[in-house]
Amino acid sequence: MSRVAWAVCGRRRLIERLGLRGFAAAASEQKDVVIIGGGPGGYVAAIKAAQLGLSVACVEGRGTLGGTCLNVGCIPSKALLQSSHMYAEAKHAFQKHGVLVDGVAVDVAAMQRQKASAVEGLTKGIEGLFKKNKARWACIVSSTGALSLENVPKSLVVIGGGYIGLELGSVWSRLGAEVTVVEFLDHIVPTMDGEVRRAFQRSLQKQGLKFKLGTKVASAEATHDGVNLTLQPAKGSGSTEMMSADVVLVSTGRRPYTQGLNLEGVGVATDKRGCIVVDKHFQTSVPGIHAIGDVIPGPMLAHKAEEDGVACVELLAGRSGHVNYDTVPSIVYTWPEVASVGKTEEQVKADGLAYKVGKFSFMANSRARSVDDTEGMVKFIADAKTDKIMGVHIMGPNAGELIGECVLAMEYGASAEDIARTCHGHPTLSGTPYVATQSTCGLNCAQH
Repeated sequence: MSRVAWAVCGRRRLIERLGLRGFAAAASEQKDVVIIGGGPGGYVAAIKAAQLGLSVACVEGRGTLGGTCLNVGCIPSKALLQSSHMYAEAKHAFQKHGVLVDGVAVDVAAMQRQKASAVEGLTKGIEGLFKKNKARWACIVSSTGALSLENVPKSLVVIGGGYIGLELGSVWSRLGAEVTVVEFLDHIVPTMDGEVRRAFQRSLQKQGLKFKLGTKVASAEATHDGVNLTLQPAKGSGSTEMMSADVVLVSTGRRPYTQGLNLEGVGVATDKRGCIVVDKHFQTSVPGIHAIGDVIPGPMLAHKAEEDGVACVELLAGRSGHVNYDTVPSIVYTWPEVASVGKTEEQVKADGLAYKVGKFSFMANSRARSVDDTEGMVKFIADAKTDKIMGVHIMGPNAGELIGECVLAMEYGASAEDIARTCHGHPTLSGTPYVATQSTCGLNCAQH
């Protein structure tokens, strides 16, 4: 097999050109593929490359595999979201179902231990997959870890009304913190469908979260009691507002993490945002160096990075590889969850496309009513002439699970009627997209 390369042809050249001294001890070994970064894109790519018969090494700067998502992002936040959701259910919902519990209390330390156990189990699982598939990984520097709150703060300010900020804000709000979200724009989650976004914000406000939209943080001063913030209108002139909080969470989005890779020295081109420029085969401006995941343009999502990784190594192995970025789902893991795929109604309007909309409320779904979790709706956007699905937006219980069927339908170019005429189990939450598509294509057969 001729040598192919992800970063460069061999590990010695990788070390010399990118300056990764911590890996120099093993640089004498030659590999077909060297992957820098052991996050969802990197570790999935490494395992796939090994399965395709390529010798592979994965270089990771953190002490564990899994990247931001597994170590300090998606997974630990979902663990805390689940723990806080269980507390909120025990405190507010059990009695309605005839389950009486006295003395419900929060043990933040135990929540953090459960979170750590989940993360450790998954990181060790990835290491096991590396060993099974004979893929090697090495650590260049030790991990600095992540800051975790040991107690529930009395007040918490979240700067940034995006996915991460709203998820973590929900965690501490459920546990008793007074949470205020400060957002520069005049609305939260700018990529979300407008109708769903407004319903989502109303839901969060009912849960106790407060919002200051169209507002910027002019300054922040740490004190022994917490943090003092100076707030100003994001646009134009206006009065300055002072605000204090025990804890401030800055959640204004992520940037491509390429520091220390010596990209300029190697000659790898980046755009204005710092993203590595690649072609449709993930090839950078330097032959032999490819890039995937969060460091290239596109949504910074773990599942998108995984698809990038698989497609890239398939191309390196001489096979066909492709990622359809129009069918990458996005999910907010609050409660209710919000999930979407494809275009929003605002986008199809801006594109001048003729479209139709179908909706269905969880309030009318039998399973949602039986478990007393009825907040939210399903919204389908389809081509007015062909009925082809252009976008799906779900706010409700288990929306992140329900969106999968919709992603599959869009990947195969399905119409709304294709789902509407597919038998769904009853009573199930999956009946909500089923009936929503009936509304979209005009069948309006029955409630579910």
